[in-house]
Amino acid sequence: MLTEEVKKSIDESILCWLATVDDEGSPNCSPKEIFTHFGDSQVIIANIASPESVNNVQTNSAVCVSFVHVFKQKGFKLKGHAKYVSAESTVYREQLELLQSLAGESFPVKGVFVVEVFSAKQIIAPGYYLVPGTTEEGQVENAKLTYGL
Repeated sequence: MLTEEVKKSIDESILCWLATVDDEGSPNCSPKEIFTHFGDSQVIIANIASPESVNNVQTNSAVCVSFVHVFKQKGFKLKGHAKYVSAESTVYREQLELLQSLAGESFPVKGVFVVEVFSAKQIIAPGYYLVPGTTEEGQVENAKLTYGL
């Protein structure tokens, strides 16, 4: 399910958003700083400080993970089912160690959200299809100018 294009986009993105639903049906969308792909069907996300996301995933496993490259203004929306595994568990030790290596010493990983992805849809900024001649390179240059880089 995770194509090379999706994996590359994950690798290039700095932040993702994990959307969950609580036991009353209310949505929650929470930014996550430490995440990556694992194999061809999983996205793994570090739980740094997300008790609401943990509770929601334990109640309802349906999730959506979104990420966008800030300069290219392209990314993906992934839908799937998540499991939450605490840091004490040995079941997902390899995933946990990978996330902790990405987090470094600054962020203690309390556990891992393991998302089994069943659909992926590209996210593209409207400028790509509304403004004739828009290119990825142009989007990057415009973003750099906007942010003074």
